[in-house]
Formats: sequence, structure tokens, C-alpha cells
Amino acid sequence: MNRSTMKQRIGMLRNTAILLTSLVCVASTYAPTAFAQRQTLDKVVAIVDEGVVLQSELDARLEQVRSQILASGQSMPPGAELREQIIESLVVENLQTQLAERMGIRYDDDTVNSVMQTLAEQNNLSFEDYIATLEAAGQYTNTREQIRKELSLRDLQRGIVNRRINITDQEIDNFLNSEMGRVTLAPDYLVDQTLIPVGEDDPAELIQAKEDFAKQMLAAIQEGTTDFAMARQIAQRGAAANPPTAFPVSGGELGWRKADALPTLFVDIVPTMKAGEVRGPVRSPSGFHLIKLNDVQGDMNSLVNQTRARHILITPNEIRTEEQAKAFIDTLHARITNGESFADIARQNSDDSASVVAGGDMGWANEGGMPPEFESVINGMEIGEVSEPFRTSFGWHIAEVMERRQTDMTREFSRQQAENTLRNRKFEVELQNWLIEIREAAYVKIIP
Repeated sequence: MNRSTMKQRIGMLRNTAILLTSLVCVASTYAPTAFAQRQTLDKVVAIVDEGVVLQSELDARLEQVRSQILASGQSMPPGAELREQIIESLVVENLQTQLAERMGIRYDDDTVNSVMQTLAEQNNLSFEDYIATLEAAGQYTNTREQIRKELSLRDLQRGIVNRRINITDQEIDNFLNSEMGRVTLAPDYLVDQTLIPVGEDDPAELIQAKEDFAKQMLAAIQEGTTDFAMARQIAQRGAAANPPTAFPVSGGELGWRKADALPTLFVDIVPTMKAGEVRGPVRSPSGFHLIKLNDVQGDMNSLVNQTRARHILITPNEIRTEEQAKAFIDTLHARITNGESFADIARQNSDDSASVVAGGDMGWANEGGMPPEFESVINGMEIGEVSEPFRTSFGWHIAEVMERRQTDMTREFSRQQAENTLRNRKFEVELQNWLIEIREAAYVKIIP
């Protein structure tokens, strides 16, 4: 099989969803009805390096693909052609599975359970009911192992393919300066709105009353006596009462949108808002709007809190018990309190190899960038303060906060996002190239 034919075939496999690449596919693949009536006698249909493809695997995949093709309304390929394509996909998967096993990539039961919980929710079932359904169909073990395999292949592909992709600084600069880059990296906004409609024939007094009502709603929200959605519900119930106690209102979430996809009235307002903020009333020909920014994603404008700290770490080990480690850290703390140099004591005694040469200086760390149990102590300290000895999972520490600052990380974040976008674009092409390479290098024998 030449390289061009191989590339075309692998492309065909992915286009017809024969290669499973998502957990949603796992959910549909292992719906209990897909296997309830299948009975096969196993035999080897392909030898793949040190592994084999079994007839049962081929039959299961044939059943899955046929179901997907029928559900999509596409025409069914000829049986021999479909069988050949599926065997090729199973060969490529088998090669990857062998690589993953040799590299020690395997997920534990807790991770598999977490994925199954998600799949249960996608199928509107409780975890227990989902498991019971799989067990009743005799597919519980198969499903768990397929999930485990899919997770392992995903990690294998990411690890190997990402190492093959190189993104240059010039590529990042070009992307950031392009129109596509500006559109791609623009933040997404989740906006909610409430509208108090104003009719064309409404007299000035009624319009003023509606504006005052919108202001009252906003005040109640800002004072915390109600939230945005509840305020709208209360107004809707009041408008339906007899006699009415409020004006009619309408609205709801607009869904995730870029700024240029928002209603024209909101375009200049929303980008200046913070998540959770409510503004209004804003007048339009339709009436008075209250606007809430529920959330924002991908905002590159970011000031990050950073802390520079130093520490001394003493860890219990084979020759130092927990009690001895605590006594030693107490001795070091007393020496610092009595005026000895923190840096000198750290260089002479700390077990943290990453910071010992710098006298315990850990450098600048972004908020959330330290281990949580360590950072919780640091966050409660003043600049120049030396902590009492405290315990984390790493051992016993003495810490000192040296400096704090806010740093504009906009450029770093935007460049990182640009690199991720470019990498994702290249990933599929490079993945195809890698799959072709491992297929060409493998020993494969198809058994009729």
C-alpha cells in the first residue's frame, strides 16, 4: 500500500467516524442495544506487530459504523469496502494501543468511573442506573475497557504529536496581527438581559413610569434583595396579576457571543463590564434594558497578583523521623528569630533542591501557582513576615513573604492562546502523518 493510498484511507476512516476520538462516541458506541443480540465466535483477522485484531472487534465495529451511517442518512458503502476500511482502522488503533502499553500509559479505575459518571449524565441516567443498564446488556466490562483505551490513546497522541509540532515566534506574531487572529482571540461574553417594552403610542408619563420601574429593579439587584433572574420572574408574575403590580418584561440569556455578534445596543457596553455586573436601564426603540454579564471567556486583559517568597523545607525521611524533623525546623526558626540570616540557614539546611542555592528564594509566582496548602499560609502573611513552622504534604516549612505585585500578563496570555490555536490547527495534519508512519513501519498480515 503506497503512502498516498494510506493517507487517503486514514482520512476516510476519520471522516466516517471509524476511529473513535471522543468520549461522546464512547457513549453511543456502548449503548446497550448495540450489542444485545450479537453473538460471534472469535478468530484472528489481522496480525499487527506483537498484537492481533479479533473477529469480535471487527463485528462490533461494523455494527457501530453501520448504525452511525444509518442514523446520519448517508448511503451504505459496499460490504467488502467497509470491512476493509474497518480492519485498517482497527490495525492503526492496535498499533497505538501497543505503543501506549509500552510507554506505561494507563488510566486507573477512579478516572474511568469519573468518565462513566459523565456518560450517565449525558444519557439522563444516574450512575447506578447507567451501570445496571450496561450490566444487563453484558457490556459493563467492555465499556470500561474501551473508555480506558480511548483515554490512553488520547494521551499517547497528544504526547507524541505535540512534540512533532513547532510553533515559531514569527508564526505567533503573524497570527496576532491578522484579522483571523483578532477574531479568534476576541473574548466570548455570556449576556443576560431584561426588557421593559415601550410602545410607539405610550404617553410620556407611562414611559417615565417604565423607566422608574427599571431603575427600581436595578436597585433591588444591586442591593442584593433579589438576583437578576428572580427580579424578572417577580416582574412577570406581577404583570400577570389582576390588577397588575408591575409592567410586562421579557428577556433571557443570549448565549455565548463575540462582541461583534451582540445586539448593537450592547456592543460598547458589555466589553467594559465585569462578570456578574448589572447595568441599565439602557434605552432603545424597544424599551428599557437591564444588562447582566454572566461570564466572560478568553479575556486576554489580565492583571495577575504575584508573590515572591522564600522558604526552608525540612522533610522526614529514612534517617529523620517526623518528630525529629519538627524539632529541627523549630531550631531553625529560633535561629532566624534571633537574627541569623534566613538565606544562609536555607542554603545550609533546606531540602528543597530547586531553591536551596538561592537561599530559599522561590522567585515570583502567580496567584494559584503554588501548592494550595502552601499558598494558603503565604496569602495570610504580610511582607517581611516570617511564618511559624507549618506542615504540608512536602514536609515542614518556614516561609517569608519578600514582595508582592500586580503584573500585566496580557501579552503573555495572548501569545499563549495564539500558540495553542496554531498548535490545534497543525495537530490533525501531524496526527495523520504520524499514523501513516507507524502503519508503514509495522508488520501487518490480514487474514481472510
